[in-house]
Amino acid sequence: MPPPVTAPIGVVLARTAKTAGRAFDQALAAAGGSQPIWQILISLKTRPAANQRELADTVGIQGATLTHHLNGMETTGLVTRRRDPDNRRVHLVELTEAGEKLFHQLATAAIAHDQRMRKGLSDAETAQLADLLHRLAANVTDNQPGT
Repeated sequence: MPPPVTAPIGVVLARTAKTAGRAFDQALAAAGGSQPIWQILISLKTRPAANQRELADTVGIQGATLTHHLNGMETTGLVTRRRDPDNRRVHLVELTEAGEKLFHQLATAAIAHDQRMRKGLSDAETAQLADLLHRLAANVTDNQPGT
């Protein structure tokens, strides 16, 4: 079998994802946040009073890890937690004024990062890239088109 002409697409994708992820981490850190905090804040903006279980599902992290992040966010005044009056075993998480402010700081950083990622790409190329990435993901999951 002849050697490949290009690097395996999985290797290129993994390296690119790692590089882009690191750059996003740095952009969020410079704005005073992190990816987990950003994910929690954006989820709470979408659903202003979410319970911790729903929030963990939305953010895609396990309950114990979410609790760790929420503890820190509550200590720094970004969120509040209170018992759900309809189910005392459930805690509702809400943004504070400081959380709103940080959300806007991080949103600005996330938008700037996205613009940086799109630099030199046309709208058509960006759409094509998104389509190709979705197809690659479908190729390695049970969500394959046409099956």
